[in-house]
Amino acid sequence: MGATLPDISRPEFSGRLQEAGSIDVESTDRLFAHYQELRRWNPMLSLVGPGTATEIVERHYGESLAALPFLDGVDRLVDLGTGAGFPGFVLAACRPDIEVTLVEARERKCSFLAAAARRARLSIRCLNVRVSSPLPPGFPGSVDLYTCRALRLPEDALGALGERLSGPSRWLFWSTAVSLACPEGFEVRQTQVLERSSQRALFVVERVQ
Repeated sequence: MGATLPDISRPEFSGRLQEAGSIDVESTDRLFAHYQELRRWNPMLSLVGPGTATEIVERHYGESLAALPFLDGVDRLVDLGTGAGFPGFVLAACRPDIEVTLVEARERKCSFLAAAARRARLSIRCLNVRVSSPLPPGFPGSVDLYTCRALRLPEDALGALGERLSGPSRWLFWSTAVSLACPEGFEVRQTQVLERSSQRALFVVERVQ
């Protein structure tokens, strides 16, 4: 059984969220709808562990929002191993103009994501597959940006994913590592320490020109 998440009011949720960045009212409404659904499903699926339940807004939503400045010019985003929707669902809620695909191997988690999307009135595709090489059927043929917060990918899968990249040719990795092993042909261009986490950083990885 998973943890029961705090019963946070809409004003409290908004206030804590704004500390992570300036979010408009519509985006906040969509994210609060996600949180309400997350709170309903978490005891059954353990989408968020008990260790981060009390800091869920700052730790999970806040860390996801750190990616917003890197979405300029992005039309197609794929979130790998999305789990509870961090960061993919959060970014889709703030940038509904972007075509977002959430890749999640567990069917019940995909069911949660579909329910959260309906509640938030968001059009998000959830692909219930494991990332492997060759890439599974239904995987987007062209991707502008990958995000990956809590998934370790084998080297052959990283290579297959890299072949689908177009446009900005960028990955965003959330990691506790001091340095990051990049896919072949890519390198870390920027590292952003996450203010509310002493152990995690956001790595911006781009294709080597």
